[in-house]
Order: sequence, then structure tokens, then C-alpha cells
Amino acid sequence: MASAPSPPEVPMELHAVNRSKLLRALRHRLKSSSRPLHGFVLLQGGEEQTRYCTDHVELFRQESYFAYLFGVAEPGFYGAIDIASGKSILFAPRLPDEYAVWLGEIKQLSYFKEKYMVSLVCYTDEIADVLRSHYGGPGKPSLFLLRGLNTDSNKFSKPAEFEGMEKFQIDLDSLHPILTECRVVKSDLELSLIQYVNDISSEAHVEVMRKSKPGMKEYQLESLFLHHTYMYGGCRHCSYTCICATGENSSILHYGHAAAPNDRTLNDGDIALLDMGAEYHFYGADITCSFPVNGKFTEDQRLIYNAVLDAHNAVISAMKPGVSWIDMHKLAEEVILKSLIKGGILLGDVDDMMDQRLGAVFMPHGLGHFLGIDTHDPGGYPEGIERPKVPGLSSLRTSRELQEGMVITVEPGCYFIDVLLVPAMKNSKTSRFFNQEEISRFRGFGGIRIESDVHVTANGAENLTKCPRESSEIEAVMAGSPWPLPKGPIDARHH
Repeated sequence: MASAPSPPEVPMELHAVNRSKLLRALRHRLKSSSRPLHGFVLLQGGEEQTRYCTDHVELFRQESYFAYLFGVAEPGFYGAIDIASGKSILFAPRLPDEYAVWLGEIKQLSYFKEKYMVSLVCYTDEIADVLRSHYGGPGKPSLFLLRGLNTDSNKFSKPAEFEGMEKFQIDLDSLHPILTECRVVKSDLELSLIQYVNDISSEAHVEVMRKSKPGMKEYQLESLFLHHTYMYGGCRHCSYTCICATGENSSILHYGHAAAPNDRTLNDGDIALLDMGAEYHFYGADITCSFPVNGKFTEDQRLIYNAVLDAHNAVISAMKPGVSWIDMHKLAEEVILKSLIKGGILLGDVDDMMDQRLGAVFMPHGLGHFLGIDTHDPGGYPEGIERPKVPGLSSLRTSRELQEGMVITVEPGCYFIDVLLVPAMKNSKTSRFFNQEEISRFRGFGGIRIESDVHVTANGAENLTKCPRESSEIEAVMAGSPWPLPKGPIDARHH
């Protein structure tokens, strides 16, 4: 398979467009509340972090809101936008002379002005004086700082701090919801980056599939993915910690952490669930592929795989602006439950199962989440949008209606998790749904998830992910066929 094209040069116009989008929305909000259209948006970029008390500096990755507006790769910066004029100002750290000895050339301010397409660049010890000199309104200049809750992490963003803040009128409430909403709908330039990182991540997933075999370690699959995306895609960062789960581990939803570090040996007959995505210029992919380690699906594996694939495809086919994400989650649950009934694992009426929230036993996580500069991009629960309370739906990272321009993951799964299955099989309301003899065969099976990154278009949805999905496609690719497969009939379900 040919490698991806050379990493694209990212136009800084992307971030200028993002700033203009914020400026329009903020001016509209100020005007509608009869507030003056002057003052400054001010964000503080990320700082380098060392490993605990040592001098080992961790690889820096920019704070996401700052990256969205300014695209600055370096640590220690601030950025401002003049609400009246629309001018953008970067503030760079004033570096000591010894920086040039150990870390390279100390760049002139003009370098950053040209690189990041801003109106002016000054030093961080000049913030108060520069902003006051650019202010043309009465009284103290207003500063709109970023403070708000991330509904995925339940952590608050940190507002900017600098010497001389007492000379300004501080607004901590207005900016966060407006800027977060700007990030929900992607521009064409953002979409092109997300497509690129999907292309290289999809390609890497295929390479991992081809090279997987019994006897390998899970971390070798992670290593293959990281190598391919960096070597051929220029992706130094991952979107998130790689999940390389095989066998029973594939039912651990966020496997791969320090206490479960992708270290199991792959066994013949295992299913592999690989959830990995690269990041390029802050924007990420989030892709999951599930496949048999030995390259051939068993009948049980094919049954569960096709149940999840049918749910994945049904959701993407139904997606369009105005559709409720809660309804899409329920659709995925219903398709999976019907497949389990057809396969003899469950007994009874699917509507009764839905009423009893049986779908959450097999798919306890939400159907998907916004994707962009963050893997779990913000904006899932703005003011007025409530999080559902019932099992399964309460795990949704958004319950919004879809809008054109959103990018959202579609990641249905079916897992056999004892801590969920055993209570459901004993519960008087749900025990009747289980074919005890059949389901015992799937204890220890693990799980299957299929995840694609999907762009909501004007009339439907576009899948940005380009991995083999049909079971016959996976088997063909793992046997050495090229990808994409040559055009021709594929018997996907009766291979």
C-alpha cells in the first residue's frame, strides 16, 4: 500500500478564520445585551511541564483553546484579540541569552508575526501596557478571559493571569460558552486537517492489521501504529493513549493505561480491538478497528462483529442535520439487540429490552463524541442541553441535535463484561431476555467496537475514516490483498 502524501503545510489562515468566527459571535452577544463593542479577548497558552521535581521536560502540546485561535506551537505565549478593531496580538516570552546555547536560535518578534499571521507581537512582560495603549474606549478596558467547565472532564479552564490585571475590568463568564460553540462547527480548513489525519491513521490501522499475528505483544501493535503515523505522516503526537486490547482485554473500554499497559500476548483465536488515532497540527483522529488476530473470523466473532457493523452503518445512514444524537444512540442499541436476538443469544421482544435499558449492558458507553483539536472536543452540553439520566444514555458526551459542520465519532460496540452481565442475568426484570446456554459461550469473549469519524453535511453525513470494515474486507487485507480492494463483488456476510 502506498504511503500517505507528504504532511501538508498548514495555512495559518485557519486560525485567522477561527478568530474572525469568535469575533462575530462575541460582538453579536455584546450588542444583543447592549454592551459596548470594545475591550480584549485574552488567552494564556500552555506552559512547559517537567516530570515531577526533575529537570526532564515533557514534550509540550499547546492548550487547545489557544491552539484553536492562534495555532502557536511554542509554550509560554499569550494571545489577545481587540474586539473593536479585530486586530490580533501575540505576546512571546522574553527568553534569556543562554536559551540560544541549549535550545537554539532566539527568534525575533517579526518571525512570530509572519509565522502566525497576527497584527502585532510583543513580549509577555508588556501585556498590560500594550493592551491599554490600544484601548480606545472610556474607563477601564474590559478583558474577556476563558473560564468554564469542560463537561467531559468536569475540570475548569484556567483564565489568563499577568502583571497589571488590576488595571482592567475582568469578565470571566462571557467568553467560554461562545468560544466553545465556535469549536463545535468546523471550517473547511479544519475539515481538511481532520481528513488528512484520518487518512494517515486509517493507513496505519491497515498496516497493523496486516502485521498482526499470534505470539506478538499488544504493545507491538501500538508501536507499529505510532511508527507509521510519525514516519509517513509527520504526526509526533497521538490524540490519546492507544488502546490495543486482545482477547478478554477487548471488553475493557479504556484499556492501555499504566495499570493495563497493552502487554498481553496475542493468542490464536483472539479478537483484537485497536482504538488509536494520530494528531497533526493539534487536530486528531479517533478510529477503532476490530479484527481476528489470526486473520479469520470464527462464526461467533462474525456474529458480534456484524451486529456492531450494522449498527455503525445504520447510524451513519440516518445522520443529518436536525437528528437527535440520543435517537442515534438508541438506533445503535436496537440494531445490536436485534442481531443478538437473531443469533439466539437473547430472547424476547426488542422493544421490551429497550424499555429495560438492556442495550446498556452490552454497550455501556455513549455512541460518540465531538472530535477536533481535542479527542473529546467540547460543546456537548451547553446551557439548556441536559444529560440523560438512564443507563447508557447517561454516558453520552452530547445529547444535542446534529448540525451541519459537526464532526462526531460513531463508535457502537458490543461487549461481554461480567460486572454488567451477571447482575442483568440475575435481575428479575432482565433475566428473561438471556438465553443462558448460548450466552455462556461468550463469557470471556471480550468485545468489538467499530469507530469512524463522521462529518455532518447539509443533507447527510460523510465518513472520513477509510479502514476495511466488512468482515470479508478485513480477511482479504490480512491475507495480503491491497487496500482499497480492487473493484468487484464482495460477499461480505457469507465469506
